Amino acid sequence: MVFDWNKNAFNNYKIQLIHFIRIFSYSTKSDRLLLFAATAASICMGVTIPLMNVVFAQMAGVFTEFYMSTSSTKQELGFRTTSVRISSAMRLAYIKALLDQPIALFDSLPPGQTAAIITITANNLQIGISERLSMFIQSITLVVTSLIIAFHYNRDLTLVTSIGLVAIVVFYRLTIPLIAKSMKEIEQADGMSASVAVDSFSSIKMVAACGAEGKMVKRYTAWVETCRQKGLAMSPLAAIQHSPGIFAIHATYALSFWYAIHLYMQLKIPNVTSVVIAISAIMMIVLSLGAISTPISSATRAAEAASLFFAIIDAPVPQMKGAKAPEVSAQDDIVFEKVNFTYPTRPDVQVLNNLTVEFARGKTTAIVGESGSGKSTIVGLIERWYDVGNSPYVTSSGFISVGGRNLNDIDVRWWRSQIGLVQQEPFLFNDTIYKNVEYGLIGTKWENASPQKKKKLVYGACEEAFADEFISQLPEGYDTTVGDAGLKLSGGQRQRLAIARSIVKQPSILILDEATSAIDVRSERIVQDALDKVSRNRTTIVIAHRLSTIKKADKIIVIKKGKLVQQGTHEELLNDKNGPYWGLANAQRLSLDGDFSTQMQNFHRRSRVADLSPAKKLARGPRTVPSGKESISTATETSGSFKIFVWEQRHQWWWYTLMVLGALGAGISFPLHAYLYANAISLFNLWGQYLRDQTNWWCLMLLLLGFGAGGSHFILGWSSNTVLFNFLSDYRQEYFRNILSKPISFYDDESNSVGGLIVRIASDPAQLQQLLGLNMALVLTSIFNVFGSILLSLYFGWKLTLVTVCTSMPVILAAGYLRMRYEVKFEKMNNEVFTESSKFAAESVNAFRTVSSLTLETEICRQYEALLQDHSKKAFRKALLSTWTFAMSDSIALLCMAFVQWYGGRLLASYEYTPFNYLIVNLAIVQGSTSAGHSLSFGPSISQAFAAANRIRSMRPQEDVKSSVTISRFGGSQAGKKRSQGVKIELKGISFKYPTRDVPVLNDLNITIFRGQFAAIVGASGSGKTSIISLIERFYEVQKGRILCNGIDIKDIHLSSYRGSMSLVAQEPLLFDGTIRENILLGVDEAKTSDEVLQRVCRDAGIEEFISSLPDKHDTKIGPRGVALSGGQKQRVAIARALIRKPRLLLLDEATSSLDSETEKSVQAVFERTRQGRTMVVVAHRLATVQNADVIFVIGDGRVAETGTHASLLKKRGIYYQMCQSQALFK
Repeated sequence: MVFDWNKNAFNNYKIQLIHFIRIFSYSTKSDRLLLFAATAASICMGVTIPLMNVVFAQMAGVFTEFYMSTSSTKQELGFRTTSVRISSAMRLAYIKALLDQPIALFDSLPPGQTAAIITITANNLQIGISERLSMFIQSITLVVTSLIIAFHYNRDLTLVTSIGLVAIVVFYRLTIPLIAKSMKEIEQADGMSASVAVDSFSSIKMVAACGAEGKMVKRYTAWVETCRQKGLAMSPLAAIQHSPGIFAIHATYALSFWYAIHLYMQLKIPNVTSVVIAISAIMMIVLSLGAISTPISSATRAAEAASLFFAIIDAPVPQMKGAKAPEVSAQDDIVFEKVNFTYPTRPDVQVLNNLTVEFARGKTTAIVGESGSGKSTIVGLIERWYDVGNSPYVTSSGFISVGGRNLNDIDVRWWRSQIGLVQQEPFLFNDTIYKNVEYGLIGTKWENASPQKKKKLVYGACEEAFADEFISQLPEGYDTTVGDAGLKLSGGQRQRLAIARSIVKQPSILILDEATSAIDVRSERIVQDALDKVSRNRTTIVIAHRLSTIKKADKIIVIKKGKLVQQGTHEELLNDKNGPYWGLANAQRLSLDGDFSTQMQNFHRRSRVADLSPAKKLARGPRTVPSGKESISTATETSGSFKIFVWEQRHQWWWYTLMVLGALGAGISFPLHAYLYANAISLFNLWGQYLRDQTNWWCLMLLLLGFGAGGSHFILGWSSNTVLFNFLSDYRQEYFRNILSKPISFYDDESNSVGGLIVRIASDPAQLQQLLGLNMALVLTSIFNVFGSILLSLYFGWKLTLVTVCTSMPVILAAGYLRMRYEVKFEKMNNEVFTESSKFAAESVNAFRTVSSLTLETEICRQYEALLQDHSKKAFRKALLSTWTFAMSDSIALLCMAFVQWYGGRLLASYEYTPFNYLIVNLAIVQGSTSAGHSLSFGPSISQAFAAANRIRSMRPQEDVKSSVTISRFGGSQAGKKRSQGVKIELKGISFKYPTRDVPVLNDLNITIFRGQFAAIVGASGSGKTSIISLIERFYEVQKGRILCNGIDIKDIHLSSYRGSMSLVAQEPLLFDGTIRENILLGVDEAKTSDEVLQRVCRDAGIEEFISSLPDKHDTKIGPRGVALSGGQKQRVAIARALIRKPRLLLLDEATSSLDSETEKSVQAVFERTRQGRTMVVVAHRLATVQNADVIFVIGDGRVAETGTHASLLKKRGIYYQMCQSQALFK
């Protein structure tokens, strides 16, 4: 069977009972033994409770009390422990299977889906097989045992009253699937809102730069509102979920008593004891059937969760095994023969078109061409991310061979271990620098080498990649943690580490896909020398837009629209002035004077000594919180936040009123039932017609109480569900909006990672949902029950009531408190550890191309398994202590009942109480006490909800004086004229460092850029160029100095107005899941932007021709993170997004680094042609793009080292001149 990923498997699964049963196949032998013991304990619990009624009817319950405690401990411990172990095993199996899937699957995964499945979905699975399963087994056993007891004492009474049982079973059979279906739809909407949140938080700088917070909030709100509507539509189901069952309980009581009296008067029942035992057994069945609905619902959701896991676990795995050395050698020629290829995400666009090309062994072959021409696709095919010829996932044909052997016949993992790959957008794991480079040794002969040997290899690779220069200057050196995706490092620093990771394995094949695009020219020259040395006598494939890096290649092939159009050496191709390569080279040409060879010799000789930027800092710096106040806090008062939220929901006062009234009706039904039940039992003292009349009356009262209690639960269910989803929707939207409004430094704090924020935004409002929905209503019901029971008991028997309240209730409350305390600790540990492991797994999945190229799949699974096993051990130790507490909490009611029975018996024996008084107090006070303990079982939810409320409240913006200067103000008195000239930017005495590291980035920096100027900023990687752009964008605040815009401090300008006047094109283009149109129009009003304007900016950005070739044109979906586009195409979309805003200040941070030189030249011409009325600030490593700048600032050591125009700086023969010489293509 071909697994069609284009028809999202996650929406096509079916919930089957076999999936639930199959869950337990992931248990170990010890797990199965523990499950067996826990099941036996649950059965004992189920058997013991009905027997308790018989025992207590005979006034002998000592043995049962002890037995209950022991069984409860076993079943609680067993199911809790095995549920954690089994869910861990399934998480691991899921990740293992996922990492074996083709890259086509990963391209189609929505952002955050993997994290959601191994957290939320896995938790649903875990809940369904833990205490809920124990409850199910216990309830079934209780039903069977009660039926046996009821039949034993009176068969006729049991058969007649079983009508109520049948009605309840039929009802739940009809409603549970409907509720499960509604919950599934709500979870799907939640998943889509989580995807929007992942997109927003992971690209927060671009969202802020485009002023797109409102659009992202709108997208998020749309899915949350969908969730609200589906939740409100479920209110009728929530209303009828319990009300018919509650009615059936009271109605069955009425029927049972009425028929029991009928049999009693016919002398078919020998004594009252038999009636009480039979009725109690039947009512226990009725109550248990109501309780079964919860575990059945949990089991259904667990089966649904399992189906999601099995969709991947059971998916067909591509052929991974094959030939290895010595059968095949990685040092042979790699040949493409008539290869055609189409991506599964773009089936209508042919990327490679009958391509035939040869990569000679031991030689360096360079690939150049336009963006989107298929260069990176060739790399993907060599890496076997996609297979040619026989893959069910892609449309392809042709043949790729290595030494004459089909590449598809070679073992995938072995083949990839022979390749060293540096990608265009290098990914680093959230680990230390040392570990990131050491990962390159996986799959090599040094994988199991000694630590000393590995250290020598890692240090040597870093030296060759020129990474040791900045590593040695870091406070923690090689032990420095690089952060999420390596974002604590600059683009150039990440690229150098990726090069080191690639060459440390000394691969047979080296593939460099724009490997030095983010490195400054001086470092690039040194790194290029190292790469030249490493690639000697090694098959090397280089993709480059900077043609100066491939001049020494043995062969250069030029690709255009997936076809080979030219090949030869650098000199040969330059001789053909009509060829495409000459055009590419000429587009990068710099005007130089002086003797080239002399200057290059001087530069090369001094390159290891003259440090333009000693890399004493991290260019982007650590992601931090400026004052320490931006992290999510829970240090506010315990209930204050909760009270505020309740007050803010006063517009729902009508629903809250209904909820309180419903809780009141449901609560007082318990003491009223005790009163009616006691009266019904007392009827056995009567006889004759009077007995019949009294029986009819009290049975009618029970029936009416059933209507009242059922109606109360109906109102309670509807109102609480409505309040729940309204509250949840309101505060999820607010939470998201408030987090999105935080400064960039908030996201830089490691405690506010994207994964952590996604978990909080999903769980915190959900915690409030637990308290402010049905759980809150149940607590209110319990409170009314307790007070009603106590008042009723005091009226009919104050002495027994006071003794019971003063002795039994404190014990129950204490037991409930201990249960709450240990439950909070267990849940906290459970969430923390699974969150940690889930973040690790999600990071690995997001970086699958890096993981697969380094053959890290096994290592990733090993580390993930270690995290899960550590959690399982901690969970067992916690469960061992907490389950004893749970058992005592569950059994304490029995001890209290025994005490009440004993003391009540003494009062009866002394004739102080009648049986009627005794029964009312016994039933009411015991039910009230049990209800109090039940309400405390929601204590963990209450505690967690208070903490969640505090976190949500802490996200609200602080009251402060907001900047009020708008964009019109810094236009000056002649705003109209000056607006057409752009803006003036001044950086005066700027000193800046990222707050969590005491390492300066900028030091007394002074820059002035006049209105309408084209200003360029150049310098070494890590010199602070991107930091300057970030400060101009107001992503961070400076520690010293001022930044002025038209003479006004930017801190005094309204932020949204200020950013609305500028556009940013970042070094790494960040696109969102959606269409091309939506991405380009991200920063403008779609309704006010015509198609003509859209098409014009696309033409200016050089992408309109490509878009026009697509079937859906601008409405083409580009997938998560723009995966359907090439690097250059993504960059051009980002440029179009910037141009359409018509900015007065255009910030370009390596904006054309992913473009081929001809496209770059044309886009650069657009920038220069449209610069009228605009100030441009350009950060660039390709100096050809800035040679026409009005002013160039050379940054070194956090200061301006040189300033001038291209011509004047060349005359100085200084740093800038040396940088230009290193990029010269023509002598």
